[in-house]
Amino acid sequence: MPNGETAGAFSMISRPAVRVYRKDKNAALPIYATKGAAGADVEASIPEDIILQPGQRKKIPTGLCLEIEPGWEAQVRPRSGLALKHGITVLNAPGTIDSDYRGELEIILVHLGDEPYTVKSGDRIAQLVFAPAPQLDIKEIDVLNCTERGEGGFGSTGMKC
Repeated sequence: MPNGETAGAFSMISRPAVRVYRKDKNAALPIYATKGAAGADVEASIPEDIILQPGQRKKIPTGLCLEIEPGWEAQVRPRSGLALKHGITVLNAPGTIDSDYRGELEIILVHLGDEPYTVKSGDRIAQLVFAPAPQLDIKEIDVLNCTERGEGGFGSTGMKC
């Protein structure tokens, strides 16, 4: 890189902030587990353990409320370790937290495993990935422009209009 710049210089670029209000003063802020992590881990913040039976789904409180910059969203995604080891995943993955939502962040977990699973306060239950989400102008038209793909979907490409 020119003038002694390093790849790490990218991290110096200004980026939007997410403001977090702790509804539960004991709740942990989302945290990036590694320098290269795309998602920030989110923990359960619950007064008592929650037992998820196989096939069951529940909202799990985090004790956090987010203030996300307009034009951005938080995507709620599963944690791969929970999914692989226990069959625990985020039901509507990725879930979207809109920039104008100010309620508590609750994670909808579903248990696809075979044995009951206990969620404890402080367990990392999901991750947040922040992404641009601009609102576009929606305009009705009479005819769509043709593309090489055309109407081909679900595994078909190369079909024309």
